[in-house]
Amino acid sequence: MSSSQYKIEQLPWLPRLSNDFNEKISCLAQEKNNIQAMAIQDLAIQFLGLNQMNKLAKLLNSFKKTDFDMSPLVEFKLGIVSNATVDFIKPCLEASALRYGIALEVITTDFGQLMQEALNPESKINQARPDAILISIDYKGLPFSIDGQKSSLGYSHVRAIDFISQVIEGFNINCGSPCILQTIPTPKEVLFGSMDYVLQGALRHETTCFNRTLVTNEQIIKGNYIFDVDWLASSIGLQNWNDDAQWFHAKLAFAQHCLPVYADFAARIIGAIRGKTKKCLVLDLDNTLWGGVIGDDGINNIVIGQGNSVGEAYLGIQTMAKKLRDRGVILAVCSKNEESTALEPFRNHPGMILREEDIAVFKANWKDKASNLEEIAQELNIGLDSLVLLDDNPYERAQVRDALPMVAVPEVGDNPVHFPVLLSMAGYFESVSFTEEDKLRADQYQANVQRSKLSAQTKNIDDFLSSLEMKMSIRPFDTIGRKRITQLINKTNQFNLTTKRYTEKEVAEFEDSNDYLSLQIGLKDKFGDNGMISVLIAHKGKDVLFIDTWLMSCRVLKRGVEEAICNYLVDYAKQNNFSVIRGQYIPSERNGIVKDLYQKLGFELNEKKDKDDIQTWDLTIEEFQSFNSPIEIKQ
Repeated sequence: MSSSQYKIEQLPWLPRLSNDFNEKISCLAQEKNNIQAMAIQDLAIQFLGLNQMNKLAKLLNSFKKTDFDMSPLVEFKLGIVSNATVDFIKPCLEASALRYGIALEVITTDFGQLMQEALNPESKINQARPDAILISIDYKGLPFSIDGQKSSLGYSHVRAIDFISQVIEGFNINCGSPCILQTIPTPKEVLFGSMDYVLQGALRHETTCFNRTLVTNEQIIKGNYIFDVDWLASSIGLQNWNDDAQWFHAKLAFAQHCLPVYADFAARIIGAIRGKTKKCLVLDLDNTLWGGVIGDDGINNIVIGQGNSVGEAYLGIQTMAKKLRDRGVILAVCSKNEESTALEPFRNHPGMILREEDIAVFKANWKDKASNLEEIAQELNIGLDSLVLLDDNPYERAQVRDALPMVAVPEVGDNPVHFPVLLSMAGYFESVSFTEEDKLRADQYQANVQRSKLSAQTKNIDDFLSSLEMKMSIRPFDTIGRKRITQLINKTNQFNLTTKRYTEKEVAEFEDSNDYLSLQIGLKDKFGDNGMISVLIAHKGKDVLFIDTWLMSCRVLKRGVEEAICNYLVDYAKQNNFSVIRGQYIPSERNGIVKDLYQKLGFELNEKKDKDDIQTWDLTIEEFQSFNSPIEIKQ
């Protein structure tokens, strides 16, 4: 990548294509019964042209036809409806989704069939019941039609909004799937020049109004997702995004060379829906957060701050990191340095934006970075696949990619001016929702590190848990917590007994149903508020309370939370005349840590055989002995 320029459609943050790509594809095709899905994913973590995407998608689909174990990839079924040809998009989406840990299956239909597919219960999309439906449409597929009462210029966004609303409603009713809704790129043609943006009825004005309504109308966006294609096209440039010849010849909605970037941006939304968003930004120091080498140059000679173009560039990197922390991304440091020397700018340099208290884990030593990254993940109790390393040194980037391919390492070139924008465009921290609780996430993980240090200093676990002064809040589902509940249900994989996934609409249905007990559970202690840490959904039978979903954040493991929740459930069962609490364990590739949970809580294995290794466990209420819990429960 040039130090002075880059092109977003070439995904410059990704490593360039390796010379042995075709060789690796051939080897994997021959050995597909003996390899791990991670090997396929590794091939996707580089810039792929259309030919490479087609080869990788073909390989992936050949695996799906066998008994090949796709873990740790998460399966996702996506429907696409469009006013344009989508045949070229399908393999690009499937290959790009691998970068985000998704084994994607794409269901397509003929172009121009949006309303037919949405309103017909027997349509291909509705019958497939996908996890989400991408409505890939531009202004040419929407009825921005002549409406003399609205404008003499001939266009109106109102009818276009009504059209898209009917499509969304049709899919919601007929298959219950959420929709991924595209903003539409501004047309490149103008009638009045800049006045097209102002005049009611001008196409540019109406498409702008359409986008604004799409993202602000609560009835439209409720339970659905936004894909900002208007921003993407503008970032690339409308003249580069549009290709009239390809539209007239093959009905392509945008230029073919933009397929890789379109697919990547769509795939990252799917990854975010499945909880694949990264959690932690790990920062190198010398020539990444400041110019120069602190150990050689000293605090007075490193370059950072106002009044110097290079110093201001590094200031931009720190500003981006600080903004990410403010929205809940954890910050860590991984640097080859003496710790006391590396900490000095954070403590004493007036030009620094980041301070020591912003950093959850600070690793400055002479060990290799891969080892330090493993320790950072362990101390934060998150997976290595939750880390992003920002490092100016190409050798360090290559070493980490080779040793830990699950860690995201963006290519940032040699010009610090580009670091912030490349980091943001890479989409590692893509979100499909944002709650007040998300803002607290970095503080929560930082407090967790403090708890771990206290635990290491305390010999007796009971004394440690009592010293935390934990208070648990339990309340039914409500509109305030709905987005966070949906977020937890769709991203929690380890402490999740059934790994069932529910949309925001389905969560709202549990919220309103008298047939279900729905609980959102929070936890506070003397170090801070952990926020919502557990979700439980239970069906109320005749005399059996059946646990449909029980999941918990791994941040609060081994604190007695599950025992306290069990005590609460038994009290609820007694008060509502249930004689048995029944739960299931449905094994997945990642939830092995809860395999014995019900047994530890005093449940007995139901001898009745279940299919697919599903275990059913029963707890008889009258035989239950309450756990001695250090947690105070507030309802």
